[in-house]
Amino acid sequence: MKKKSTQYLIEGAVIAAVYAAITYVAASLGWAYGPVQFRFSEALTVLAAFTPAAIPGLTIGCFLGNLGSPYGWVDIIFGTLASFLAASTGYYLRKINIKGIPFLVLLMPVLFNGIIIGLEVTPFIPNSSWLTAYLIGAGWIALGEFAMCFGLGSLLHTALIKTKIFK
Repeated sequence: MKKKSTQYLIEGAVIAAVYAAITYVAASLGWAYGPVQFRFSEALTVLAAFTPAAIPGLTIGCFLGNLGSPYGWVDIIFGTLASFLAASTGYYLRKINIKGIPFLVLLMPVLFNGIIIGLEVTPFIPNSSWLTAYLIGAGWIALGEFAMCFGLGSLLHTALIKTKIFK
């Protein structure tokens, strides 16, 4: 029992550290925050298909990554909430696969971040009605999430399956 809890803690801590570090790399390129985001760290959301430790790992990693956000406490709270919801939901849907790919695990961050972070960036979309600004913001956030989750995340999934690292 102790070995399992230690492994869970270590997996979660490593996921959190890697997520935060990769987020800061994307931030240094100007891609981690704002209405258009390409957070490479979002590829790690596929880890919810492999381990329950991904739930606290991704949540804490997002919290740490968002400490550098220009949106301040709003992004720290709501970005972390979106990551928690995506990781939790993804973990519980992990057994639903399409051609061996955990489609719903990869889809959850696209949906939750699109909806929640879309609301967060809406005030920064100029010259639009609220609904138009929200749809634009949510669409751009979801598009970036889709690219990272289904692009990099599916590649990571394939690599992890081949290496059997979570067996």
